[in-house]
Amino acid sequence: SGGQYPFATILSCQDSRTSNDLLFDLNNGDAFSLRVAGNVVNEDMLGGMEFGSKVAGAKLIAVIGHTKCGAIYGACDNVKMGNLTGLLDKIKPAITEVPKIIEPRDSKNPKFVDAVTEANVRYQMKQIREKSPILREMIDKGEVGLVGGIYDISTGKVVFFDK
Repeated sequence: SGGQYPFATILSCQDSRTSNDLLFDLNNGDAFSLRVAGNVVNEDMLGGMEFGSKVAGAKLIAVIGHTKCGAIYGACDNVKMGNLTGLLDKIKPAITEVPKIIEPRDSKNPKFVDAVTEANVRYQMKQIREKSPILREMIDKGEVGLVGGIYDISTGKVVFFDK
């Protein structure tokens, strides 16, 4: 109760099957947990990350996607629905990163969905660097690490990307 001393800030999906505390066996106060559908970056998430690293001293930022993500399915299928439309638009640039040879390009193709899931994590990591001069400087100076990974909801394992 005397303060916060988290070692990480974790951006992940709000999916009810995922919980950073459970995935990483975290105790109270170990990490800032930022959750939004599709683990997308926006100004609010960036503000939370900047606070976590620059003010509270977290030394790691992790972007964690997951298998069978409804937001990824929605982006792959170009779903339009109220405010969800804008959120899914934040995933669509990742779709363009997936090689065109992977077809069909919709949620019925598990290979395509998996490729979009990974591309989205990588894209959101890029967004962190591009949209936050504070975090970019801290990452470049080695004051904070930035990692990405995918949580497999079937196995319960997180696989982190190689550099």
